[in-house]
Amino acid sequence: MAELKTVAIFGGTFDPVHNGHVQSALELKQILQLDELRLLPCHIPPHRQSPGASSEHRLNMVQLALAGSDLTVDDRELRRQRPSYSVETLELLRQELGEYVSLSWVMGVDAFAQLDSWHHWQDLLTLAHIIVMARPGEVLPTLGPIAQLKAQYQTEQADTLRQQAAGAIYCIELTQYPVSATEIRSGLAQRQWRDSDLPAGVLHYIQQHQLYADNEKP
Repeated sequence: MAELKTVAIFGGTFDPVHNGHVQSALELKQILQLDELRLLPCHIPPHRQSPGASSEHRLNMVQLALAGSDLTVDDRELRRQRPSYSVETLELLRQELGEYVSLSWVMGVDAFAQLDSWHHWQDLLTLAHIIVMARPGEVLPTLGPIAQLKAQYQTEQADTLRQQAAGAIYCIELTQYPVSATEIRSGLAQRQWRDSDLPAGVLHYIQQHQLYADNEKP
């Protein structure tokens, strides 16, 4: 069977983008031998509070974080002045890429566990694969609609991502990176941070624009 080109989309608020995001994306691209992996900053997240930094700042930080890497940025959601629904983004991507490209949507375990609260979530697998990034010790749902979805569509074979354009759930355990954007925002607000948590260009940008200095978001 001929292999398809593989394109994966790693969405998030990236508020701010940090080394954990970048490390996970690079590791995922290498392990799965993806042809393309795009980070896609969300503009208005439907399921969480608005980001602490503006869409423009978050896009600029992602661009700085990925400079010199073979990862790319997709800014399409930032150009839509309304909530960012993943199914609509995937519909646009599928129209652009055509039916003979493997398209995957990347998410963490927490997001996957709440997938049934997403807009038209049942349509996601008709448009793309779902790659679930797990950390050591994280547990996937064992009951309910998401457990049923996983039981029906999960594959243990990474090759499926190259052989089908959409329709599979693939779970992969990645190296644990012990930091979160929430912790980083809190540290920046208190003027306490570890340089190793943020790409140098991103940290400089945050300091230059005084981002998160008064951020009290959880």
